[in-house]
Amino acid sequence: MSDNSVATSVVTGHKQILVVDNDEGRSQQLSTVLAFVGEHFIHCSQEQAIEKFTNCSHILTVILTGNVSAECATLIRVNPSVPFILHDVLDANDLIINVNVIGTLSAPLNYAQLTEQIHHCHQYHNKLPRKGTKLNSSALFRSLVGISEPMAQVRFLIEQVAKTPASVLVLGESGTGKEVIARNIHNLSERSNEAFVPVNCGAIPAELLESELFGHEKGAFTGAISTRKGRFELAEGGTLFLDEIGDMPQPMQVKLLRVLQERTFERVGGSKSIKANVRIVAATHQDLEEMIKEGSFREDLFYRLNVFPIDSPALRDRKEDIPLLLKELLSRFEHEQNKTVRFTEKAIESLMEHPWPGNVRELSNLIERMLIMYGDQIVDVTELPYKYQHIDVQAYSPEYPEELQEHDAINELFGGFDYDDENGEEQEELAVESNINSEQSSNSAALLPDDGLNLKEHLADLEVSLIKQSLTKHDYVVARAAETLGMRRTTLVEKMRKYDLQKPSE
Repeated sequence: MSDNSVATSVVTGHKQILVVDNDEGRSQQLSTVLAFVGEHFIHCSQEQAIEKFTNCSHILTVILTGNVSAECATLIRVNPSVPFILHDVLDANDLIINVNVIGTLSAPLNYAQLTEQIHHCHQYHNKLPRKGTKLNSSALFRSLVGISEPMAQVRFLIEQVAKTPASVLVLGESGTGKEVIARNIHNLSERSNEAFVPVNCGAIPAELLESELFGHEKGAFTGAISTRKGRFELAEGGTLFLDEIGDMPQPMQVKLLRVLQERTFERVGGSKSIKANVRIVAATHQDLEEMIKEGSFREDLFYRLNVFPIDSPALRDRKEDIPLLLKELLSRFEHEQNKTVRFTEKAIESLMEHPWPGNVRELSNLIERMLIMYGDQIVDVTELPYKYQHIDVQAYSPEYPEELQEHDAINELFGGFDYDDENGEEQEELAVESNINSEQSSNSAALLPDDGLNLKEHLADLEVSLIKQSLTKHDYVVARAAETLGMRRTTLVEKMRKYDLQKPSE
């Protein structure tokens, strides 16, 4: 078949099938079936294959037939983004090892098999790894980061609907990033240079919502001291995001439906019709279909909004994304607050076990809390709030050098004296002397034995005695005992562990 004879099958903008065949009878049969199916195709010989392939801008697939030349075999290897189909090929086993050879057509041609292979070609293009100007980090908000299948599906749906004028309904729990999805739809659409205007339908009183959406004329109601544009006018040419659409009162649902149907509206108190060139993206965490059954949401409005639904997945359904989300959120906080925090592998593993009822918003709040408490430190499981501790780990209890423990014991026993390396010995002597003098005056302490004593052991025994007395006095209520001894509760707990002090059994 000549190129001229198939020219009518080539339509600009449509993906075309390149049929490479040197056998005129076989190529005629292929062309007849493809024309019947309704596909656009070009036929050429194997000698013309590379030239035709290079000059064809939109190729759906290449069908290779007969005894495939070395040049055509190379064409498969150097074009991994294009799917190839083999038909009546003699050396098919040598070519099928290339992953972009997605199938073979048996001879004689089978209509069902051909349509199935063409469907696979479309899927090959649809799921092709994206490059360059596709959904990259500069176009996507960080909350859409993720390697999970649910997030990959969301990004795919955003890309499909963004270039169209269709209304979108984003469904999902609170905190999953529904507004982020809406902003990405806007940013990737032809309206990206115009305004993105969000409205929370549940945060505005019912009596003010109409004025907020459609604006009002001067004197329309008490307090309307001047003309004011509504959100529809502010979003002209751009995108209007109606968040929590399920909270919109029914009278407003009727008025919104009219705008969606007629693409015109009037300001409150006005009579002039204003055109609305606005793309609508709505979102809700409620079950609108159940609300329709209850009579609290209009069915006709639902079908106007639900042209293209997108489900925003809960964080518990994509836990494998948590490490990436942590990285991205920490990067954002570091940029905003100039400090960061790091998490151990065990801490991340524990966070991945959490059910996350608050979703990404809850994760962001946790990170901010950890930044406040442990800024520029490393957070392990034991530093996480209790409800996020889903893994049992051994808490680290540091062992300090003896000289530091002695200093701590001196300071604990004899309050009011600072101990440092330069004058520590002098202050220790003063402390001991002060304590001895005090005890001698009350006849409550023994004098220094003639043969001396081990001061460290003596002080430790004295410390244990005082701790026991305080614990006994307060029936082992640690907080009260610590207050009596003038120390922190956590310090007393550590000393009880050190000296193995436990409440006697009944």
